[in-house]
Amino acid sequence: MPRARSGDTKARIQAVALELFASKGLQQTSLRDIADQLGMTKPALYYHFASRDELVRSLAIPLIDDMTAFLAGLEASPADPRELLGAYFDVTYRHRVLLQVAIRDLSVLQQMDLTDHVFDWRRRIVALLIGPSPSLEHQVRGMVALGGLSDCTVAFEDVDVDELRTAAVAAAYDALRPGVQGMSAQGMAP
Repeated sequence: MPRARSGDTKARIQAVALELFASKGLQQTSLRDIADQLGMTKPALYYHFASRDELVRSLAIPLIDDMTAFLAGLEASPADPRELLGAYFDVTYRHRVLLQVAIRDLSVLQQMDLTDHVFDWRRRIVALLIGPSPSLEHQVRGMVALGGLSDCTVAFEDVDVDELRTAAVAAAYDALRPGVQGMSAQGMAP
């Protein structure tokens, strides 16, 4: 029988860890729980991840990479606001299980080194939506729109994703629109 490649085993560990963190909570899930679920020893798990913190932080890397690529693409070629909001929904929806874990235990954001990333992402997206020097009102509308949009990706688990996307993007767009009517190319159309 061929031996599992290290990358495959790491991915399995990450998948099981995320599943257990989502069902039991980060603080209530031990490395022993993860090892037992995988049918491996705790030392075998340590072979792939030197510490629990390393394992936890590794779960955020796909989200960070995905959002970095998303923003780089938008900053190179700005999108229509509705398209941008839809694409943001798609990125956050792909990572909804991780986001659910973080929402249930906000210390996860710190453990995964995500706090600064999240604020930077939202600031950059607001600038793309309503311009580089928005008023406080516009900034607040942007944060409400993006926060509400991403919350929808985790709050409505049993709703058809296409239906949810349509409703969430429309609501986010509406939250932005009154404060940014009359903005030019990077902003919102009335």
